[in-house]
Amino acid sequence: MSEDIPFPRLGQSTALTRESVGGKAAALSALASAGFPVPPGFVVTRAALESDADAGNGPGDRLQAAAAATGPGPFAVRSSAVAEDLPGASFAGMYESYLRVPAGGLEDAVSRCFASAEAGRVRAYQTAVPSGSRDNTAATGMAVLVQQMVDPAAAGVAFTANPLTGARDETVISAVPGLAEGLVSGVETGEEWTVRAGQPALTRGAGGVLSLESATAVAAAAAKVATHFGCPQDVEWAVDHGGAVFILQARPMTALPDPVAWDPPGKGAWLRNFRLGEWLPEPVTPLFMDWVIPGIDAAYNGAVERAVGVTVPMGHCLVNGWYYVAPPTPRALPHLLFGGRPRSLPFFFNLVVRPMFDPRGADRSVLRDLEEEWRTTCLPAYRSLSGAGAGQATVEELKETVEQVARAAGEYLWYFAATGGAAWKMELVLARFWRRHLAKLTGADGDSGNWQTNGYQVLLAGLSPTLPDNVPHAVYSLDWYHKTAGEEPDRVSLMRGNGSAAGAPSAAAMAAAVRRREAEAACRAALKGSRLLNRFDRLLGVAQHYALLREEQSRDFTLGWPLLRRSALGIGGDLCARGIIDTPEDVFFLTKHALRPDTPPQQKVVERRREEWLRHRKLVAPLWLGKLPPLIGNTFDRVANSARTARRVPAGALPGHPASPGRAKGRVRVVDGPEEFALFQPGEVLVAKATAPAWTPLFAQAAAVVTDGGNLAAHASLVAREYGIPAVVGTGNATQLLRTGQLVTVDGSAGIVETRNA
Repeated sequence: MSEDIPFPRLGQSTALTRESVGGKAAALSALASAGFPVPPGFVVTRAALESDADAGNGPGDRLQAAAAATGPGPFAVRSSAVAEDLPGASFAGMYESYLRVPAGGLEDAVSRCFASAEAGRVRAYQTAVPSGSRDNTAATGMAVLVQQMVDPAAAGVAFTANPLTGARDETVISAVPGLAEGLVSGVETGEEWTVRAGQPALTRGAGGVLSLESATAVAAAAAKVATHFGCPQDVEWAVDHGGAVFILQARPMTALPDPVAWDPPGKGAWLRNFRLGEWLPEPVTPLFMDWVIPGIDAAYNGAVERAVGVTVPMGHCLVNGWYYVAPPTPRALPHLLFGGRPRSLPFFFNLVVRPMFDPRGADRSVLRDLEEEWRTTCLPAYRSLSGAGAGQATVEELKETVEQVARAAGEYLWYFAATGGAAWKMELVLARFWRRHLAKLTGADGDSGNWQTNGYQVLLAGLSPTLPDNVPHAVYSLDWYHKTAGEEPDRVSLMRGNGSAAGAPSAAAMAAAVRRREAEAACRAALKGSRLLNRFDRLLGVAQHYALLREEQSRDFTLGWPLLRRSALGIGGDLCARGIIDTPEDVFFLTKHALRPDTPPQQKVVERRREEWLRHRKLVAPLWLGKLPPLIGNTFDRVANSARTARRVPAGALPGHPASPGRAKGRVRVVDGPEEFALFQPGEVLVAKATAPAWTPLFAQAAAVVTDGGNLAAHASLVAREYGIPAVVGTGNATQLLRTGQLVTVDGSAGIVETRNA
């Protein structure tokens, strides 16, 4: 340590170096010199203390003089070591700090702060730090920083890059009321804000610690600190009762992952919300992606080729752990139309194209026959296979069972996509008919007190005589890592305790059925005497039939998942007994190649993959990558806009796809997964990445539903209509922008979520 200046002041004209005053004081002094709002203070060096001791004097008088020149007190007394705040080693929390110290207590606090350098935890941390990040002067290179205390209304930490994703365009702020001691030590978690492009969003907690303005100011101050030092920073800050932001510490971020890039893995568009992606609301575990998805895809493609006589090329891959699929591009159209058998072209036309303009013709030509095949052949075979037990099967038999279930699910998916998948196309035709022939006749865009303001979707609500029940094979996510509903009966019972009995219509569901019947009667009355009446009845009948069919097929798509999970866990149990993994559940983080009795221990691999998977779960995955082809993009837009009763999105509103009609106001409950179902309260607005059949009991309690993903044919859309509650899907990032406890109004007819003046 230098002995040039006994008690150098922060921000003095002579630069303070890390070697002379330690990392914390050097950084704060540099910021103070540059005009940053750093509380005034000074540094007590070990050399100054030793000099006083050699002269037979104590430091008390000089400490008092330095303190008097700093401010009225009280003071914060903190360490500032050479080895602190390095890019590879922060030493955060290793040394003692003393807050609200009066001037008379400074000598004792400084002495104890120096003594903390010899603590066992400091020695242990020094030993654990990689040699490339360790400074050999760590044992002796320490000073003590004394600063005027700030009286904070709130305090916390700001990371100028996302510590989970590495995103350099995000600032993540943690905040608590008053002092941030508990937050820095890990005792408190505080509320969390994420700021992108100057726009703050509360991502954890109920709010109330920081205002939007304060969060913006903290992020701006932290960003300036990062710019000053030229690298992402971990910034401790405080906001006083007047709203002023103070910088209390700044250090380079350690262990920052490489930035996450959402680059398309190939040409064309890659969709997260398409086919299987609709059932995967979070990253996919390794074994499911390596084994089950390829099995489902192979069986699906085989079923398509047998039925249509042509293969339908679709790529799929993981991007940052999330599943994306590439639908056929326009270039594939000649192959799809002319690459099969002679009957392929008319079959393909009637199956894929005709439902978008002549639903009844498509129904008569191919769809009704395919539905019959599904009911009489596919579904019974799948149900029979799914009823088998894993029992005392050998590992090889369990592997074969997994293959069989994946094949059966792939064949089921073909019928599901072909027949139930026609529902949204028929809905598009119904929407077009409504706008051309009914909206004007009935004044559907008029009085908001009339049912007509809900648009055509009112005609597709409340169709089922009983509400969808939660079946044992219902899933929270298609990924077999997650338990099925049948494995957690207590959770289902708990949710039903606040809602309707199994299968019994709620008041909202019964009201939806009444509104539908009234709407049907009003439409028929408006068309009476017109040739359009018969066309309306035929169109309505077929649209309602396929809406119900899709819901029915959706419910049983995962019939085989209980057997699938039992088989996987049986294989995992065998590997666990052989010492290859620690628990049967670890099997989900292996690949198929590792499911061998002679595989070396895999636990380190499992832990690394699980850690990566958990990190990927925190990401906000885009709904698509690359550029949407005009055909796909326009179709999606047409479907959403046809359902929308209002084209203008109010300022501050969150837009999405209108999925179930009506308006409802309520407090948000962001639900990440089944482990949070019990927190959901009746009358709240369910906000989730996506929903699947095991989420159904929540609909009986929800005032409305909002999802990141989904479309008009998604589970959330179909089930919300049956329960008679508004739904907005396909928002992209509602789970990030909305917060639990926030009051919102969900307009399922317009497809917006209003957060202002809710």
